[in-house]
Amino acid sequence: MSGGFSLPAWRQPVLAFFALIALCALSGCSLLWGPQQAPIVDATVMPVEPASAPVAASEPEEPPETETAGPEQPKRPKKPVVKPHKVEPAPPVVVAPPPPPPPPPLIVLRTIERNEARALLDSPVQKPDGKVVGRAVDMVTDASGKPREMVVNLQGFLGVGDRKVNFPWGIFRFTPTAKTAPITLTTPGAPAPAAKSNVIELPLLDATVERSNGAKVGRVIDVLIDANAQPQAVVLDVNGMVSTERRTIAANWSALHFVTKDKELHPLIDLTDAQINATPPYASDKPIRAVSPAPPAAPAATSAPAAATPAAAGSNARAAR
Repeated sequence: MSGGFSLPAWRQPVLAFFALIALCALSGCSLLWGPQQAPIVDATVMPVEPASAPVAASEPEEPPETETAGPEQPKRPKKPVVKPHKVEPAPPVVVAPPPPPPPPPLIVLRTIERNEARALLDSPVQKPDGKVVGRAVDMVTDASGKPREMVVNLQGFLGVGDRKVNFPWGIFRFTPTAKTAPITLTTPGAPAPAAKSNVIELPLLDATVERSNGAKVGRVIDVLIDANAQPQAVVLDVNGMVSTERRTIAANWSALHFVTKDKELHPLIDLTDAQINATPPYASDKPIRAVSPAPPAAPAATSAPAAATPAAAGSNARAAR
């Protein structure tokens, strides 16, 4: 070829080969679409690009795993997730305050059996040989509450010549369980000596019992004497003073005390209206329920601490673990 650049000898066969392939391709297209004019290719002018580096082949993708047919495997139960339990410290122990004490009793009752004490008023008085000589009608006491004398109504002939005589208290013997005369005059004909001017005494029967403030409580209608010749209780008629109904009660002898006013003895007993109304009535055919005022309530004990100490709370927390 004339003109242009000269090609190396080794490229000429290569160009001829590519030209031949191009002609074959064009000829094939002409067969499909009809006769066409083949393009004129200047083989001498077509540049030939250098061969590019071979592209590395990508790794083949792994085929998806196919499940093999077979019996379905049982599902394993999931293990429960055990979370560590956080131990909370035990709250401080709160000690409840002690319950309030019950209200103090309104009254105190003492039961006296009928075979332990006998009513003094109108009880027969006999001699040691068993002959009845009269009946007891009163008891005289001093400021300390000690019996001093007994007043006996000595019988005359067919009720004529009856007279009241004071006898020393110590010459009588008492038998509450006796079916005949419960009082025996051990030394008949020994009247009591005349009372001294410096000793104040009080005939108890029909005496009015008062409170410390002067309010009237009741009237003494009888005295109950035991086998040791000691008074155990007095029977009070509280009709019209405290209760509106006809009512009698028994009061313990120890609940009485005596004070001197205007050179006279006055029996006192500290029973309120509520206490008297709460006292069972006295009946001659029933056990004797003698009343006394209730003692004052004891002071309340010191309450326990409201909360436990820290050491106790820690021991409780360790026990909870």
